[in-house]
This record gives sequence, structure tokens and C-alpha cells, in this order.
Amino acid sequence: MRHVLTAYRTWAVVGCSPDPLRDSHSIADLLERSGYDVVRVNPAWDAAYPSLEAAAAEHDIDVVDVFRRSDQAGAHVDEAIAIGARAVWLQLGVIDEAAAERARAAGLDVVMDRCPRIELPRL
Repeated sequence: MRHVLTAYRTWAVVGCSPDPLRDSHSIADLLERSGYDVVRVNPAWDAAYPSLEAAAAEHDIDVVDVFRRSDQAGAHVDEAIAIGARAVWLQLGVIDEAAAERARAAGLDVVMDRCPRIELPRL
């Protein structure tokens, strides 16, 4: 986890909400305030990329931060592998062991069931 937070600078936040009261929005803002480059991904938000693939066409994404339900996380992990991300971060409560294993097998760092808001101050 420390390596993901210190070595990688560009994060794609999948499921980022336009609502500032949602955790995905506040975490994206926190990451930006902490010096990371943040790419927002949400097909229902005009200010975000419609897909991870579209975001990756314009940005070299290091970390794919997944704010989706556990049953949907695996598809985004597979997308992270496909675009050449270096790590996947599954937020608190987002657990998919099979997807995490696929990511590890592809050489990605995996953080699961954790939140940068909690982990960044611990650095």
C-alpha cells in the first residue's frame, strides 16, 4: 500500500461522482490536494471520461481506484490490466479476491478494502 501511495502519481477514479457529498468525489479531491494527478471516470458525468479506456487514451494511468460495488469491480480490474495500469485500489467494502488475483498475476499491485483518506496520513 505504501508503494502504491508513494510511487504512482496518476490515479483514475472509476465511479467518481459529481456530488461533492459522495466519497468518490471527496477522495478524488483529496488525492489532487495531495499532489496526485486525478482522472475522473463516470459515463453519467459530462466532466468525466466515459470509460477507463477513453481516459487511458489521453493519460498514462498508474492506479485505477475503483468506487463500484464488489460485483462490478472485476470488470474494472480487467480494464486496468488491459490499459497497462500499474496498480488497482479497491475502496473500503469493495472486495473481489478473484479479480485481485488476476491483477497480481498480470503484475499489478493490489490494494483492497482500503481508503486513501485513512492511509495517506499514515505515511
